[in-house]
Amino acid sequence: MAGGGNILLGSLSRVQTSPGPRHSRVWLALCALAVLASSTFAGATENGASVYPAGVETVVPGIQPGARQSTLNEFTAYYAANEFDNAQGTNSVPEFKLRVFVTAFKFTHNWGWKLLGGTVESVVALPLIYQQLHVAPGKFSRYSLSNVDLVPVSVTYRQGDLHWFYEADFFTTAAGYHAADVLNIGQHNLAVAPVAGVTYLPHKGAIELSSRLSYIVNGPDKAAGYQSGNEFIWEYTADRAFAHDKFAAGMNGAYCQQTTGDTLQGVAYLGGFKGRDLAIGPQVRFPMGKQGGFAFKYYRDTLVQNRPRGNTVWFQISIPVKFSSHS
Repeated sequence: MAGGGNILLGSLSRVQTSPGPRHSRVWLALCALAVLASSTFAGATENGASVYPAGVETVVPGIQPGARQSTLNEFTAYYAANEFDNAQGTNSVPEFKLRVFVTAFKFTHNWGWKLLGGTVESVVALPLIYQQLHVAPGKFSRYSLSNVDLVPVSVTYRQGDLHWFYEADFFTTAAGYHAADVLNIGQHNLAVAPVAGVTYLPHKGAIELSSRLSYIVNGPDKAAGYQSGNEFIWEYTADRAFAHDKFAAGMNGAYCQQTTGDTLQGVAYLGGFKGRDLAIGPQVRFPMGKQGGFAFKYYRDTLVQNRPRGNTVWFQISIPVKFSSHS
């Protein structure tokens, strides 16, 4: 994730046996979950969650550090959902309440090496998540490191007002996973995602139009015998500068669509359990020096299928990092 940040999700341990009528309500609650934000944090897949928090990359995602420069991003997010929607977009888990608080750090370094006409950079993102879940059986909470995002090689470009990049993101399994626990943070599978992003800043930067496209290919969760489907994610921003470029305001969000179905022990799970979400809301960003800045944003989940429906509030800050050199 080359332009914004990466914060990830929490999940419930999956019950691997089919529910009887008597236990269907409890079983639905324990099998459903999702997470973080960005929230709008996901496209669906196992427990309605994803290794990637859709909506995190909406602040000038195409702009990267200059050659041999680095940036540190910190993200703070709060997500709240009071329903878990099924394929028909209606609440399917009684007494469902999900609260997620996230702190994530992303470090980006541009090596200055030339490749395919652009410059090479590397990225690592570490999300720390506290999650609290209320369902009919009771209240559960957990704090842990979620799925780490690694980008060994991202190739970035700039031509006039246009900034863009290509990369492949690699997601690790989440830390501290225990199959017997009701609540776990993150997804217990590896994943890879080809990614492309662009930011267009016409009128001397007074207008911003940005998009980031990714396609997540999930590996299996071998501990649960669960295979999450693949996900398409489009993140977007459109804003305008005001007060002589002292701040910019506009709209941001993400559209997530699961493209292939989930399977449990090789059999289609709940008809594929394909997730969908369109998140939309306002965003305000403020420059800070020549290379830094911070932003506030909010978005609400709409058109939801097979995932939580909630609201996300974000604060994120980007600062340049300088390393002293010795001759």
